[in-house]
Amino acid sequence: MNDAPHLRLRSAALPLQDGDLLAAIDLGSNSFHMVVSRYVLGQLRTVDRIREMVRLAEGLDGKGGLHPEVRARALECLSRFGQRLRDIPSQRVRAVATNTVRALKAPQAFLVPAETALGHAIEVISGREEARLIYLGVAQAQPPKAGELRLVIDIGGGSTECIIGSGLDAIERESLQLGCVATTARFFGDGKLTGKRWDEALLEVGAQFQQFAGVYRHLGWQETLGASGTIKAVGAICAEMKLTKGAVTAAALPQVRERLLRAGRIEDIDLPGLSEERRPVIAGGLLVLEAAFAALGLERMGVSKAALREGVLYDMLGRGGADDPRDASVLALMQRYGIDAAQADRVAHAAAQLFERVSRDWQLGADDRWMLVRAARLHELGLAIAHSQYQVHGAYVLQHSDIAGFSVPEQRMLAALVRSHRRKVPKSVFELIPDRLLPATRRLAALLRLAVLLHRSHEPDDLPDLRLDAEGGRLALSLPRRWLDARPLLHADLALEPEAFAALGIELRLATH
Repeated sequence: MNDAPHLRLRSAALPLQDGDLLAAIDLGSNSFHMVVSRYVLGQLRTVDRIREMVRLAEGLDGKGGLHPEVRARALECLSRFGQRLRDIPSQRVRAVATNTVRALKAPQAFLVPAETALGHAIEVISGREEARLIYLGVAQAQPPKAGELRLVIDIGGGSTECIIGSGLDAIERESLQLGCVATTARFFGDGKLTGKRWDEALLEVGAQFQQFAGVYRHLGWQETLGASGTIKAVGAICAEMKLTKGAVTAAALPQVRERLLRAGRIEDIDLPGLSEERRPVIAGGLLVLEAAFAALGLERMGVSKAALREGVLYDMLGRGGADDPRDASVLALMQRYGIDAAQADRVAHAAAQLFERVSRDWQLGADDRWMLVRAARLHELGLAIAHSQYQVHGAYVLQHSDIAGFSVPEQRMLAALVRSHRRKVPKSVFELIPDRLLPATRRLAALLRLAVLLHRSHEPDDLPDLRLDAEGGRLALSLPRRWLDARPLLHADLALEPEAFAALGIELRLATH
């Protein structure tokens, strides 16, 4: 094992050839979107788009549950999407769920049948990760001018994302619990539209933007773009009313609002260019947009054709390659928390070597390998807080931070690996891991424990010629007797490991040769 190459913090690139198809699915709170693109000469060309108005947020019952009728509507849509994806390999399909699924008390109760209907895994992403992907999609579709800052706002069904970015990188990201479906239900749930009610709602919604408006205005930006259906719809209304040529302006918004309020009731709204399917939720969307204009001092907002789903597609191209945002995030965390890079490299190197010995028997893939490597790099993060129980501190930081590039399940998996890499393994450590990821997570935790133990003394030496074999729930480790005898502390630690491994559901057998 001494001749293994030095491990770099970089995944193997997604193998793509001209003509390959990629697909992104966005389970939004208002609409479900799917875009299929073909990879041609290093570029993505859209070949198919499907959009269905599901209004998932409409089904939230206020207690974290989802109304059966809305649930059925969502599953039927995903089943239709699944038919289109049938011939695309799973590694080239990525589905993400946003605010409404984040709000569910028991998201797996929805996600398990949803993944079955779609035929692919569904990742729940955090609000700020959603913001990063939205910005990436807009920036790829409409490249910003070099050196300029851009503000992007996306008003979805259940949340609103505000991002300031430069080039392809998001600098500031915020996600608010405001969306066209949720806001319409909250302030106009009985269908009545009045000026007094609008003004009161505008104050309340505006207060949420004020939380970060000062920081954003201080940083500044040269261009503002809006993404998502709400802003596209308002831009189209402005154009139909001859107020603009398709943009949204501070002068046009009050005129659109006054015409909307004249209807008196949501079902009577008569705005030119407004589709029937968007009529029930346009009031909440317009309210959020007007609040954003006021709080951020906006004068004009262009409309982008791209949004989250395009960002997911381009993120797939970066994932696994030199531009994988997860690797950049890991390096940033290592620097922020002063992690010993040499030790992190040793443990990551050892973990990767152990992984190669058992990956086939344990049915672990490339994604699992890089999750293990990233966890190894971050396993000592908690030392910046305290040495005692540092694995607990590190896991807490990883689970509750906004880490660019990682989905919610990925962050939870990363946190579980760090939490279980030393001392006792609590029963609760894997509670938040989806069932489909649980077997791999337990096995990666076992490999990380061994890698950390084998470098417990922080020695710079390579590992000895050890033997590692896996079969089902069993793992057999054999170390050179002379090498182990020279390390009595390691010998004593290893003797305690079978009990810890039992908590992982793995039988550890130790031997020497």
